[in-house]
Amino acid sequence: MNYNECLSTTKQYLLARIPFISFNTVERARTLDLISTVSKEIQLPISVHTMSKGMYDLTTGQILNEDKTIMGALDFISEQIKIKENLTFVLTEVSDIDTDTMVARYFMDVVTLAEEKGATIIVITNNSVWSQLQRLGMNITLELPTEEEILQIIKENVEPYKNQIQVEWDENNYKEAATILAGISKVEIKNVIASLIAKGVITKNDLVELKFAKDKLFSNINGLEKINIDGLNLTFGGLKGLKAWLEDKKKLLSPDKKEEMKARGMKPPRGILLVGVPGCGKSLSAKAIAATWQLPLYRLDFATVQGKYVGQSEQQLKEAFSTAEHVSPCVLWIDEIEKGLGGSSDSGVTTKMIGQFLFWLQECRKEVFVVATANDVTKLPAELLRRGRFDEMFFVDLPDALERHEVITMYIERYLRVRLPEQLTNMLVQITDGFTGADIESSIRDIAYKLVANPTLQINDQLLINSLKAVVPLSKTNPEKIKFIRDWGKDRATSASGNPIGGSSSNNPEIIG
Repeated sequence: MNYNECLSTTKQYLLARIPFISFNTVERARTLDLISTVSKEIQLPISVHTMSKGMYDLTTGQILNEDKTIMGALDFISEQIKIKENLTFVLTEVSDIDTDTMVARYFMDVVTLAEEKGATIIVITNNSVWSQLQRLGMNITLELPTEEEILQIIKENVEPYKNQIQVEWDENNYKEAATILAGISKVEIKNVIASLIAKGVITKNDLVELKFAKDKLFSNINGLEKINIDGLNLTFGGLKGLKAWLEDKKKLLSPDKKEEMKARGMKPPRGILLVGVPGCGKSLSAKAIAATWQLPLYRLDFATVQGKYVGQSEQQLKEAFSTAEHVSPCVLWIDEIEKGLGGSSDSGVTTKMIGQFLFWLQECRKEVFVVATANDVTKLPAELLRRGRFDEMFFVDLPDALERHEVITMYIERYLRVRLPEQLTNMLVQITDGFTGADIESSIRDIAYKLVANPTLQINDQLLINSLKAVVPLSKTNPEKIKFIRDWGKDRATSASGNPIGGSSSNNPEIIG
């Protein structure tokens, strides 16, 4: 439930004198604010227990009982409801009530007494409640702030400083900030905005910073690895078909396009599956997309979510997806997805994880753009390849002459810091026929290593030619594998380069000269 729904439901339950109400939430302060609002509206005195204060009156703050333990709080509640009816208590830090424990059983006895005396006991927790205890009352789940609430929180925290600092944001910028900060608590939102205010100026560029602000809130995430792309030169050569598709989807990141999609009942783009020849830029593409779209990048490692206990893998995968939603907007990179979801499992764990992943991919409403890569296409489950699972499935083939020209030029300038004559570049293009992008990069990088190690070494045509000629690419060591992968992709995927899959990678006369 959102805040207003919880407000209405809480008021209804308190007027009905439900003996036990469990608030499932991570936001204790926001829940207490909600309960305080209800208390004032229906003029109902409420006592609150915390481990720092003990029991105190919610309205006046007066200490009613200094015992800070949960057992002491239950003793106090039991004594009070025996002598006075229609009392209301809130417990904020209760442990050991998720299973059949001594505390849970004592709690159930006190709730039974509360039912007889018209009292209500409210528990604020982010854990489950023992089923026998929960059946004595009702549960309320307070969701994290909605975008509308976040917008109000941001304005309430920024507006008072408008006369003291420069604020460049207009209404659309406020809305974009609210969208970016969706998925975190009210306290976390206030802290993020406070850090911007502390700089003394809030600019439009700060919207990019907000996209990465959640990284600091979710630094240790089981199953998700934060990939740092700051300062990296993340461009990739060729793949013009993929680049054109991504450029078109990038337009949907603007606030007005998001509003239009929401009005049409459309979800944000879900992501792409990249298959094809190993070493041709699939993994680099994930990093380049995050860098180009100015979004944080997370890598989902299926190996770390595999548990040895029944249900553990599915639960940890669910938590990883939930966290990805919290840190959205982001790019979620699933490298070699076939290793996590491919093959079979006697225990049925793999099948369950496939189903869980596909369900999440279908139902996720947050801005999480998935970039999944696969090298061994034979292990990809059929369910994953069905049309509509991903927005598009691209096949990354061996680079053709035009793409090799672009890749060679890019890495020569990056690693060797020189610009070659066009005639020499074209000669290198011919030599590298059948090379993957990784083959070309590693060869040029090795030359750069030699130059760094030996400052007297000079770059010359023969050094470049000999270095590239010494490479034996995958297309020569395992041509059968390349042929199989290409044949598989012809009828199943869209060419990332825009050229026919499996077409000749030899030189294109139009680019030579």
